[in-house]
Amino acid sequence: MKAKYINPFTDFGFKKIFGEEASKPSLLDFLNALLPQEHNIIELTFKNTEQLGQTENDRKAIYDIYCENERGEKFIVELQKAKQN
Repeated sequence: MKAKYINPFTDFGFKKIFGEEASKPSLLDFLNALLPQEHNIIELTFKNTEQLGQTENDRKAIYDIYCENERGEKFIVELQKAKQN
């Protein structure tokens, strides 16, 4: 039997691992481990909002995770592997 792995550094893999309501606690812990303490996330929401670039050469961005920290500041989290100017 051949083993199968999910690459968390792809859009598909990230959504498969973290993109469901049941995995919210794990995603919250993961993101808070990466962020400085003063940006501690207390709430996150999954959304499928697509934002296109200003020119044809710009890539599109798909913002899947809307976050709010302890101070009420709101920000987005996007997984990106490719370089973007």
